[in-house]
Amino acid sequence: MPSTPVKSTRGATRTASDGVVEHLEHLIFDGEFHPGDSLPSESELAASLQVSRLTVREGVRSLAARGLVEVSHGRRPVVTAPNASQLRDFFSSTVRRDASGLLELLEVRLAIEVHAAELAARNATGPQVDSLYAALQAMASSDDDAAFTAADLRFHHAITEASGNRMISLLVEGMVDPLKTGRLLSLRGYLQGTPDLDALIAEHRAIVDRIAAHDPKGAARAMRSHLATTRRDLVRGLSG
Repeated sequence: MPSTPVKSTRGATRTASDGVVEHLEHLIFDGEFHPGDSLPSESELAASLQVSRLTVREGVRSLAARGLVEVSHGRRPVVTAPNASQLRDFFSSTVRRDASGLLELLEVRLAIEVHAAELAARNATGPQVDSLYAALQAMASSDDDAAFTAADLRFHHAITEASGNRMISLLVEGMVDPLKTGRLLSLRGYLQGTPDLDALIAEHRAIVDRIAAHDPKGAARAMRSHLATTRRDLVRGLSG
């Protein structure tokens, strides 16, 4: 690996450890190292960056705390697959402290999922559309709230996957636990107003039909309408 000394670009408060972190981030995010790859050894990094091994160790620990690498005793750090564990912890703890956070989370969903539906209408492959219809069928044939909610989660996750945007997928993955809680509550609120799920399933069908038709504006409009219904039902479920 070529010698790349750590240089300060952020002013006097930037530490040598910051430089190590920045260098390793470049290696990971620019694709030089992929999930499952081992990083260079402490001694190799220290020599190439012209810092101490202790400084390298501090930088690696910082990356490990963020879930970018996995550190095991006696082994080189290993690059991990992208995950949303820290986001998941944040969203889950926020909702546990205050259930009204579910309404804030719904606003986040509105910002993300409307656009995801629009992207999915542009980018979805045939198999991805098939997965959406399969999740819709699972919703229609579910025999209890838990099964319906699980299929509902699969449906919305499949839309983010079909969007082709990895960052959207990671954001939604980070919300998965409170999303499950919110969907159960909104389902309860929906059922307070009507005894069957036909209208709710029809809303989902409208979304996937527009995605299958490669109609971005129609898909976005259908998702926005569905999330408006979800908000109404969630408010009802929270107050019930």
